[in-house]
Amino acid sequence: MAKRVPRAVLIALLVGTPVHADVIGVQVFHRSDFTGASFGAAGPYEKLYGQIYFAIDPLNPANRTIADIDRAPRNSAGKVEFHADFYLIAPKDPARGNGVVLLEAPNRGTKNMIELFNRYGGGADPRRIRDLGDGFLMQQGFTLLWIGWQFDVPRRPGLMAVYPPVARETDGRSITGLVRSDFIPRERASDMPLGDLGHLAYAVADERDSANVLTVRDTPGGARRAVPREAWSFTSDGTRVWMDAGFEPLRIYEVVYRAKDPPLAGAGFAAVRDTIAMLKSRGAVELGIPAGAIRNAIAFGASQSGRFLRAYLYDGFNQDERGRKVFDGVIVHTAGAGRGSFNLRFAQPSRHGQPYESFFYPTDVFPFADLPQTDPETGLTDGLMARISDVELRPKVFYWNTSYEYWGRAASLVHTTVDGREDAPLPANVRMYLFAGGQHVGAAFPPRRTFGQHLTNPLDYRWAMRALLVSMHRWIADGVAPPPSAYPRLDAGTLVPRHELRFPEIPNLRPPAAPQQAYRADWGPDFRDRRIVTREPPELDARFPIFVPQVGADGNDIGGVRMPELAVPLATYTGWNLFDPAWGPADLMTTTLGSFLPFPRTREERARTGDPRLSIEERYGDGDRYLTLVASAADAQVEAGFVLRDDVAQILNRARVRWDTIVRR
Repeated sequence: MAKRVPRAVLIALLVGTPVHADVIGVQVFHRSDFTGASFGAAGPYEKLYGQIYFAIDPLNPANRTIADIDRAPRNSAGKVEFHADFYLIAPKDPARGNGVVLLEAPNRGTKNMIELFNRYGGGADPRRIRDLGDGFLMQQGFTLLWIGWQFDVPRRPGLMAVYPPVARETDGRSITGLVRSDFIPRERASDMPLGDLGHLAYAVADERDSANVLTVRDTPGGARRAVPREAWSFTSDGTRVWMDAGFEPLRIYEVVYRAKDPPLAGAGFAAVRDTIAMLKSRGAVELGIPAGAIRNAIAFGASQSGRFLRAYLYDGFNQDERGRKVFDGVIVHTAGAGRGSFNLRFAQPSRHGQPYESFFYPTDVFPFADLPQTDPETGLTDGLMARISDVELRPKVFYWNTSYEYWGRAASLVHTTVDGREDAPLPANVRMYLFAGGQHVGAAFPPRRTFGQHLTNPLDYRWAMRALLVSMHRWIADGVAPPPSAYPRLDAGTLVPRHELRFPEIPNLRPPAAPQQAYRADWGPDFRDRRIVTREPPELDARFPIFVPQVGADGNDIGGVRMPELAVPLATYTGWNLFDPAWGPADLMTTTLGSFLPFPRTREERARTGDPRLSIEERYGDGDRYLTLVASAADAQVEAGFVLRDDVAQILNRARVRWDTIVRR
């Protein structure tokens, strides 16, 4: 999927294409059936993958927010060309589907929504029926689509990318600019990559440039110390750094260097936009989708790709070149308050901002909330949907976060005022939900320790994801309102500053001293309007106020959507987990992990350990009583719209496994 198509083939694809089309060609590399299965009313499914070709008008207002659009090469018609990978799993007979295309923006090129919604399966290239999990998305009749939007993903089979042109100065010279790369070796190493998580790196333009600097520090906010220039060098390909003495474990290294030839990173937004606009307006014969088969479109993104969708909305891409609405619904999952380095000169889309990696990249950047607010420190007034001035073009939006995003991704900024004094209003097209007690991606059960001090958090909130996806479909297709928002609030006392957290004094356990911070950062005078970073590292100014969910006597969140396993708990589930000292500072949170802290099993065990939480024995007596309470909690969530009736039996089966595992541990 990552190969480029020969020019002759591309020209053949474009013959007969309308001059004003934004999608100018589709090439299918592979088409096959998922044989041996039929999914309810939707019937059999097939998969296709290949590439889609685009030509966008750089003068059209819908494209003006793309960084460096004026410096992109143009074809003879004055358009900017690029292409992207696609992957499609669709009903063989489109008329039998539900008329909705569900697009997942790939997270670093991967495909995750099958595993998330179908509860298992998935993978880079699903081939077998079992790779489709329990078939939930297919039983619902969705057409599943992935479009590559990120230009720098590793070139590995199955990963999806966009292939944009390189921006140049108006006289044809290469554009140069500053790039920053930080890394923390886990063991002593002689060389380290400039790219993040194996992604393609910008090569240094000139190894002798005085702008090239390597520093080291011991803590995220600690003083940087320059490493003498003679002590380090770039590797021959310019994408790694070398130090004869070796990089020391668990120290923060940061390289600032000058690179050249930035790609048109924002083309990824246009690729997603124009593919959906094509399917809704005229279909795609090459994909077996006739005009009128796709009536609605929902976007889904998790973590990085959830932040991508927040940036997609902020940059105004839900309106195509012809002024038409693109997505009817958008589901932003575990993005917190962030966006990201998706549409900048020398963008680094994989970089983000976490407690102990990727420090101070342009991720938590004002604005955070949908409706306009004024930052009292800077005087700026802005809102996430401010560029979608026509409310009819705004999609229905679900924001889903877990407890981790409040501790590690500044999620409270999405629904509090910038000064932190009160709850911010939500627009009518938005619903917001906290999956209480959850970590960024739920761990398998039984859980184990990884790089945190405690067992990782296995709370399974995918039951709510399934129910809410059905609600989103009904909302956009039939106008049926979804469940009311359920998230922690200042006015209810379920959202509090860290110093007001009432976490129980469990032996040998302490919560983090503070959640991950978000700063007003200055990347230079051209950052906001021209999307060019000229100051690296950025200058940090005042912090934004961050709040966390309040907890009850057991240490479990008291606000938000409480899954039956949290409503009838056998443990404390947190959105944080401090580092095992072998992996990082023992007083800092790990990236993305929460903790699972089982209750004492008996009264005697509780007394012996000094645990303030009631024991399992004192709470429930026996397994039958526990399962009865779980069933009641599941029924309540069915009535509230956060669990599907068809999923209750599986929830009870999982509860039996939890009881047997924890009580007999």
